[in-house]
Amino acid sequence: MDISVVNALPYEDFVNIFGNVVEKCPLITAAVWTRRPFTSLNALEAAINEFIDALPESGKEGILRCHPDLAGKHLHSGALTRESQEEQTRVGMDALSSAEASQMARLNAEYKGRFGFPFVICARMNDKVTILRELSERCRNERAAERARGIAEVKKICRLRLQGLTLSDATNKL
Repeated sequence: MDISVVNALPYEDFVNIFGNVVEKCPLITAAVWTRRPFTSLNALEAAINEFIDALPESGKEGILRCHPDLAGKHLHSGALTRESQEEQTRVGMDALSSAEASQMARLNAEYKGRFGFPFVICARMNDKVTILRELSERCRNERAAERARGIAEVKKICRLRLQGLTLSDATNKL
């Protein structure tokens, strides 16, 4: 989708198409729509990132809370967004061994208990072994550092989702 097509989209269409580039946060897309015209996909992405960066820390944590647990109950019940379902399935979160699933559930609970928001990582840029290792390691971070790390991962996810919506040859480019 060419940037001129993006810029010409009516508000409702823009939000319907791009409303989940940041997981379950269509408000971000709605707010960014007013910044049109965008000169490029990178400019659209920058506008989203600037909106996120301008949020107070509580708002950033709210964005993180909109993300599902990796390999959590919503993956198997089909309650994830289409994008999250595809991303988690692609990396094998739906096919963990019982030991991996148990480890993931334990670490997800530990992480959420420590930080108050779920672990966020760009699944499309990792494999399940790396995700499990990162989850274990990141449980030891300080809250502010982990909030910043989670938001950095949200931005990676956003970039890949934007590319998937606008570029025909996009897979895992960053």
